[in-house]
Amino acid sequence: MKKNIMPLLVAILLLHNAYSQNKPISADEQYFRNHIKELASDEFGGRKPLTESEVKTINYIADEFSALGLTPVNNGSYFQAVPLIDVVTKTENNQIQIKAANGSCELAAQTDFVIWSPQTEDVIEVDNSQFVFVGFGINAPEYAWNDYEGIDVKGKIVLALVNDPGYYDSNLFEGEKMTYYGRWIYKFEEAARQGALGVLVVHDAKPASYGWDVVQNSWQGHNLEVLSDNQKTEQVQFKGWITGSKAKEILELSGENYDKMFEKAHTKESKSIQLDAFASVKLINEVKEGNSYNVAGILLGTDLKDEFIVYSAHWDHLGIGESVDGDSIYNGAIDNASGVAGLLTTAKRFVEQRVPPRRSILFLSVTAEEAVLLGSQYYVDNPLVPLEKTAVNINFESIAPRPKTYNVFLYTPGYTDADKAVCSAAAAQGRNIVDAYFNTSGGYYRSDHFSFVKAGIPTIIAKGGNDYVYKQSTTTHAKNYHKPSDEYDENWDVTGTMDDLYLNYAVGYLIANDDKMPEWDEKSPYQRKK
Repeated sequence: MKKNIMPLLVAILLLHNAYSQNKPISADEQYFRNHIKELASDEFGGRKPLTESEVKTINYIADEFSALGLTPVNNGSYFQAVPLIDVVTKTENNQIQIKAANGSCELAAQTDFVIWSPQTEDVIEVDNSQFVFVGFGINAPEYAWNDYEGIDVKGKIVLALVNDPGYYDSNLFEGEKMTYYGRWIYKFEEAARQGALGVLVVHDAKPASYGWDVVQNSWQGHNLEVLSDNQKTEQVQFKGWITGSKAKEILELSGENYDKMFEKAHTKESKSIQLDAFASVKLINEVKEGNSYNVAGILLGTDLKDEFIVYSAHWDHLGIGESVDGDSIYNGAIDNASGVAGLLTTAKRFVEQRVPPRRSILFLSVTAEEAVLLGSQYYVDNPLVPLEKTAVNINFESIAPRPKTYNVFLYTPGYTDADKAVCSAAAAQGRNIVDAYFNTSGGYYRSDHFSFVKAGIPTIIAKGGNDYVYKQSTTTHAKNYHKPSDEYDENWDVTGTMDDLYLNYAVGYLIANDDKMPEWDEKSPYQRKK
């Protein structure tokens, strides 16, 4: 039986009132808006790690944690150092030279390819290295699929299709619900494990879920990696993207029929081949090493204070980059000043709650999410509180603007028994739960909660659905994603965002006061580490 049930009832009642009252702007909403507006202002310079903008950003968050009365969790400090390298990779003459059986061609940087090196050497030289087409570049025993079977890619350049075979055949993998094997980061990781010299993911806007402009904006100039003692063996020499049209040209110059190869790649008859095509390129690296920082503060619990709920949100964005319509600051208001503001608003809510939670609440703002979840991955590899004592992770990613809805999307329902807390909180708001499965974008693998998932920590993703209370608002996220136009707007409708924050606050509060730690369902592909 749960101890001291009254705090739970208080939390739910406050949640219900927040949903049912129709006030102009609540104190919580104003607090939330103020933080987005500030963090997304030009003064914060796009919040790029390892810049002066980082110093301003992490101090802002730490100061707010202090003002809220959260306890520093890392030996008296709010900061956890994350060792990174910042690599600016340039291609000599801004092109890649291709020689093949049936001719040659040149690939122009940014127009035809985007590559970078994760290595610390000043010069990376690739001389006449052979291409290997590996289909989707997947080695997945549980799906009886191995694109690397019978092929040696050591010292070669891998060409891999984006997404996974299920996108094209619903009987394969998880159908249109992208698996982690469909993510480009997995393809980089697997190519490195296979000993490849380099890897290029073939871009296609539909299965990737974003256009070539997003590739260009996301990896322009500075690229971040966690600094490792085994950088040479853990990473390829270079990695990146190539347009579909240029990948087709390379295959056809090597004497292969691209369309037939493409069709065969997403069938069980898929077979990787070495291409009669070779690339030469010289990469010049400008490498900067330094510490970036996660920011963490804790609200101590009572009788279960040695167990933890972790709320998270990444603070970083893309900094200052290529100018678009005269604007070169990538402010990242939606992505992810809104998430940090949600984290702070939730912390404020917990601090103001009269009855403290039984479990402790860790509020964690991580660095380098835009560089593939580096800060959150570093945290779970070097946790500030024991992972085996971490009950659940609730992550805030690009949460505003969002209008008020009658329903709540619950992603990957049935994965954990923490779902029941979401159902209780949504019912208190008068909202119904809708099972929401991740679509072709692979959203489940694209934010910091997935670092916790891989570490065996149950996670919850619950947010407003598509049954709008007033009218369907046009979202601005897709058109502003990773662009300087992602700026704060006073006219945003965040009524649904506030409902979602109260929902996730209540979910955390319910789990914090439950006798039992959440567990994964036995059929889930993820489980707590033993």
